[in-house]
Amino acid sequence: MAAPILRRTTLGALNAVVRLQRPCSGSATSTSSQYPGIVESHEEYHFVERLIPPTQVPRPPKHTGPAPSGWIPPKDTLPDLPYVVRRSRMHNIPVYTDITHGNRHMTIIRKIEGDLWALEAEVREFLTNLTGRTPATQVNEINKSIRIKGYFDKELQTWLAEKGF
Repeated sequence: MAAPILRRTTLGALNAVVRLQRPCSGSATSTSSQYPGIVESHEEYHFVERLIPPTQVPRPPKHTGPAPSGWIPPKDTLPDLPYVVRRSRMHNIPVYTDITHGNRHMTIIRKIEGDLWALEAEVREFLTNLTGRTPATQVNEINKSIRIKGYFDKELQTWLAEKGF
């Protein structure tokens, strides 16, 4: 019921717009405009370029230690390990927290290349030494990520930064 009414009102509005755009039959066919044509200014385009957002995230400046914000730059050379943890596109270490099933706290390490099982064993050993008990871990080979039960994001970020990632 509503579709035919909507169609009729839309068509009526379109016909009214077309009627308004047609020139009157008594008007002259040649109309002269009081405004000049479009003028392009190439020398003022640099003002517009400042407003266009960049297409890529710029490389961070070189830091010898931690930045004032707490961000730790990666080492110039990657460590000689069977795995590599790549930085995110914002140049951060890809360690995240997640809550599943309402109250289960999880830590996720993403963007892992190479031997995921070797990294999982080292993470388990590091967290066992840190907390005194072995945390539950899960390796996802398809997503190339590791899930750890509990919130260990700050500890794992500093540990991976000390390794050189």
